[in-house]
Amino acid sequence: MTTSILVAGATGDLGRRVVRELRTHDTRVRVLTRPGSGAAAGAFAGEDGVEVVAADYGDHRALTAAVSGTDVVVSTVSGTRSVVVDAQRALLAAAVDAGVPRFVPSDYSADYRRITPGTNRNFELRREFAADVDAAPLRATSVLNGMFTELLTGQAPLILFRRSRVLYWGSADQVLDFTTKDDTARTVAHVALDPAAPRVVEVAGDSLSARQIASLVSELTGTRFTLQWAGTPHSLSAMARVGRRLAKDSDETFPAWQGMQYFVSMFSGQARLAHVSNDRYGDPRWTSVRDVLTAHLAAPTSA
Repeated sequence: MTTSILVAGATGDLGRRVVRELRTHDTRVRVLTRPGSGAAAGAFAGEDGVEVVAADYGDHRALTAAVSGTDVVVSTVSGTRSVVVDAQRALLAAAVDAGVPRFVPSDYSADYRRITPGTNRNFELRREFAADVDAAPLRATSVLNGMFTELLTGQAPLILFRRSRVLYWGSADQVLDFTTKDDTARTVAHVALDPAAPRVVEVAGDSLSARQIASLVSELTGTRFTLQWAGTPHSLSAMARVGRRLAKDSDETFPAWQGMQYFVSMFSGQARLAHVSNDRYGDPRWTSVRDVLTAHLAAPTSA
């Protein structure tokens, strides 16, 4: 039976991957775009089984019409409060009024449910919206995947390739969860097709400590990478608070201080995934940290 799925945020990095994965199954995909934006039409022009629909998040009637008739609404939007809370609330309300039976919120992160208030803005926005999802009269599933593994190759300054160092806060043996964007997208597609999916599905393509990462990158490069203690999660949290107060743009999605907050959540152990179920949808080959680092180091532009 063909499943009809609306994807919000489909022109983003993860969203495109989710659409691609959904199209490998018996699905009809409806891509939501804002009126006047040509990004979705350009990205999915001529793609069989993909329909582009336009609706503003502030137009409840148009948004309800856009999601009507679908079996699942999958959100992959990214941003701060105006997107993660406000836009998703509008999308959720439209799904409820249209009688859509299932909703997948844009979480795709480590476990934000147990973090200390005030320590991670982006996680707290997810937790705030989760309360709306839990109160809504439909079935919802969040996908939690830890940190995107690709961030280890530059955007997240954990591995300092040029200095042959691996940073850590607190304990070098604190285990961290990683999943690639493709593996996350594959999981989201399976969740969207699973009417019995639970409220939360946790996956981790790999789980390693800073000590294990240092050993691995040393092996792969032939250069000894040493561990560098950078303080405690508490001291890093204090630095993040200062950075946030001094920031010129308080609504930036991933400022430097937000990156610090992510490391606080991970190295404190609060955001560690506790109920990983990698075999829920069969036993695919998960992309490991070794795989990602090997590909990065083989690239001509590798740092």
